[in-house]
Amino acid sequence: MKHPFDIEESTLLLPDQQLHYRLYRNRQVSSSRRLLLIHGAGVAGEDTWHMLIAFLTQWSEVLVPDLRGAGNSHYPDRQEHGFDVHALVNDMSALVDHLGWWQFDLGGYSLGGLVSMLLKQRQRDRIGKQYLLESAVLDRPDWDSTVELRRRYSEAAVHLRSEDRDQGIRQFLDTISPNRKVSAQTESVAVSRLARRPLGFAHSLDAVTAAINTIDREELLSAQGDVSSFIGGQSVELMHQLHLSLAERMANWHYFMVPGTDHSLPFQKPRQIARIMNEELERYLESV
Repeated sequence: MKHPFDIEESTLLLPDQQLHYRLYRNRQVSSSRRLLLIHGAGVAGEDTWHMLIAFLTQWSEVLVPDLRGAGNSHYPDRQEHGFDVHALVNDMSALVDHLGWWQFDLGGYSLGGLVSMLLKQRQRDRIGKQYLLESAVLDRPDWDSTVELRRRYSEAAVHLRSEDRDQGIRQFLDTISPNRKVSAQTESVAVSRLARRPLGFAHSLDAVTAAINTIDREELLSAQGDVSSFIGGQSVELMHQLHLSLAERMANWHYFMVPGTDHSLPFQKPRQIARIMNEELERYLESV
């Protein structure tokens, strides 16, 4: 199919970051709604969202940045440096300010889910409908288990900084998608995506691990608006239990299981997820 969006690529020059982004403009939509989509650790914005965006019908503009350590975003010296999640939130705030996006909807995948929740906590009045795809720090009902999970990601990050980067990537995949259906082709594609900037990927994993020590998850959850949360059908049962319980106790939380997918759900079922996103925006607009 022909992609319905015109695409503009640009770079926002910040003091310590050259922040690359893609702006998708839908030729077929008259709506004034805008959507910011934030990718996860290790895989850039275009690779994560391009196919899914093709099936979005409710937004006139969709903004897809590359976070620090990924894609075409770089430090001015073109070297890889560490960062924390608050730097990523600062980058997103600077970008929407630069573009004059004073009202927008927001979606985030994995690390990008955490960044988007922190952005909502900081700028509640600017952000409308929200979408989370297997957001970081919403992995397990029990907080101690969530912390232990991040320790295993930190071990993967150590390998990413060594000659055993492929081992680090496979350890990450085994930790985040233990029930995935493994084939030589799909595994090769996943490893190839994550190996493009291994040090940037490692810094992203470390940023989430560091955030675990400072974030109050309940306080963060209480700051969210209307959330549609997507979990892969093959993802661990404890993750489903957490999001089901959130939907049961929070009127603004809407849980969707995506059959036949694991943590790679935006790559595996972009059409299905986009359809639900379209429908969920319509529901949200009817309720406000």
